[in-house]
Amino acid sequence: MSAFAFQDLTVGYGDGAPVIDGLGLDVAEGAVVALLGANGAGKTTLLRALAGLERVRGGRILLGGRDLTGMSAEDRVRCGLSLVPEGRSVVVELTVDENLRLGGLWRHKPKARKAAVEAMYDLFPALDRRRRAAGHTLSGGERQMLALARALLARPEVLLLDEPSLGLAPKATAQLLGVLRETAARTGLTVLLAEQNVTGALSVAQRGVVLSLGAVVADRPAAELAADPALRHAYLGF
Repeated sequence: MSAFAFQDLTVGYGDGAPVIDGLGLDVAEGAVVALLGANGAGKTTLLRALAGLERVRGGRILLGGRDLTGMSAEDRVRCGLSLVPEGRSVVVELTVDENLRLGGLWRHKPKARKAAVEAMYDLFPALDRRRRAAGHTLSGGERQMLALARALLARPEVLLLDEPSLGLAPKATAQLLGVLRETAARTGLTVLLAEQNVTGALSVAQRGVVLSLGAVVADRPAAELAADPALRHAYLGF
């Protein structure tokens, strides 16, 4: 069963040529799909369009059969679609705990919100140790964990992640991707993961989709993609 799909999606900026042109993808419930490609392939534009942050020129975006295409970004979140954008977006003036409580504000009643926040501390022990620390004092890995935890507090059905490992140390990257894989397996969360860290992304995904100039050039099981040297050299740079 397809939990999330988009069909014939076309996205561009202003009157220029489309960055994404007629793209379609079906993602099964509970699947982790790695969205791969070089800089300029269209990964970020695609995720922003799916989240309602870029205007779609044509096509449809469906979540559980519901058409999200004309909805605002806020309404898409309410329907179960969340984006963690590139750049570890946290409110740096707030503490870790305040960021998390903010993330669960509209999804949970007060008592349930407290339990949901504590569940995030169980999932990310590094955040538990720093719950009273201001966002600007966190390391890059801690900020990315906080951004992911805040997104999970919204209880999404589909999570869009844009370059979560960017700038992180290998240990922090491994921890983050491990939590992502475990959460998807345990909860049935559907994940579309845009990454330049191809090896890391394919290690947690069941499926890899390679973009080049806004078009799909490969869509295969992750292990098969990782084992194809010709494809890796041509489109992924390793």
